[in-house]
Amino acid sequence: MRPARIILCLLAILVLCATAQTNSSTPQTQKKRIVIGASMLLDGRGHVSRDTRLVVEGSKIVALDPKAAPVDYDLRGFTVLPGWIDSHVHITWSFGENGKNAGADGTTQFAAYQSASNAWLTLMAGFTTVQSVGSPTDVPLRDAIAKGAIPGPRILTAIEPLEGKGEKSGTPNEIRAFVRKQKQAGADLIKIFASASIRQGGGMTLSQDQLNAACDEANKQGLRTLVHAYKDAVRAAAFAGCTQVEHGTIATDDDLKILAEHGTYFDPQAGLVIENYLANRERFLGTQGYTEEGFAAMERALSLDHDIVRRAVKIPGLKVVFGTDALAGSHGRNAEEFIDRVRDAGVDPMSAMVSANSLAAEAMRMGDRIGSIAPGYEADIIALDGDPLKDITAVRRVVFVMKGGVVYKNLLREGHPESH
Repeated sequence: MRPARIILCLLAILVLCATAQTNSSTPQTQKKRIVIGASMLLDGRGHVSRDTRLVVEGSKIVALDPKAAPVDYDLRGFTVLPGWIDSHVHITWSFGENGKNAGADGTTQFAAYQSASNAWLTLMAGFTTVQSVGSPTDVPLRDAIAKGAIPGPRILTAIEPLEGKGEKSGTPNEIRAFVRKQKQAGADLIKIFASASIRQGGGMTLSQDQLNAACDEANKQGLRTLVHAYKDAVRAAAFAGCTQVEHGTIATDDDLKILAEHGTYFDPQAGLVIENYLANRERFLGTQGYTEEGFAAMERALSLDHDIVRRAVKIPGLKVVFGTDALAGSHGRNAEEFIDRVRDAGVDPMSAMVSANSLAAEAMRMGDRIGSIAPGYEADIIALDGDPLKDITAVRRVVFVMKGGVVYKNLLREGHPESH
């Protein structure tokens, strides 16, 4: 891990030196008090406010005061909302120097540069917090961003996931030991593969006893669990007391109702991940886990992904959060998942926004810190050119990004909107 840390530190110096004079997205000098004017504000909880001003001190929002002055950033004419939260990314996954899929575990100089670039692109797209699930190479990137050495979203990582390999995954006691090992290594959560990939049919790869042990031990350690699950593994994860189920393709309505009954969060993907695979087919084909048969399965699964999201949002009490499964080729395009959900799966636009704000924060047990615009919350604030409630493609047009009170992107002129 040491070489990766050195490379990331060197990259931080290069990034800051190279962009300080030329890039309008360079972090602005932090003022003690910042006032942001907003004519339309989505608070992240499903409410809209008009003609107000946000007061930021240090890294926090301290007030919403229509009379606060002077205004430092005039975002009237734009839609202001909390920075988005992506509940499922693979932030260090990139294409290698040969252009082919290199996965998430590379420790070369090139891989480190790509990881830092992925983080920057994700932040510029309006995502101020992401959950990367996961790879050991997430750790130096997470820590470098947290220290301010490299710009990027706040990262929570699972480090090393529990791979579902039947009996080879270990006894329940061995699985508990694995969970404790991840806790000691600094994991923010535990990622569990309870199903095979949809490319291999999605069958269960852990027994109920193994899944019970993993999620119970994580709960004892104060860690959340995210479970990669299809078919029968969906309800098995709920019965095991796991925190959140990922994907869920081919789950029945009864499975989804069981998730709701157990308070299990659900993170399906409506399209971006498969669309990205299909768009980059030749870059993935022939690398580990990617075959022609697998791509044929993904093509069939795209309509099933639309269907699972469409059905999930109709299940009373089911908490559907926003996650993209962003990997090589899709970092910085995370917001396309909003468009897939609204356009292809019929999700209400406001619900889509909330799923990436307060609800995602609640699922991460950070609902009192991020995901909402309110006094006492982190000053994670973005602005869109357009109204996503009327035109969901506005999510592509992020003109302002503040994370923790620091402005990283500002496509305005001296605090005033550019003509557009």
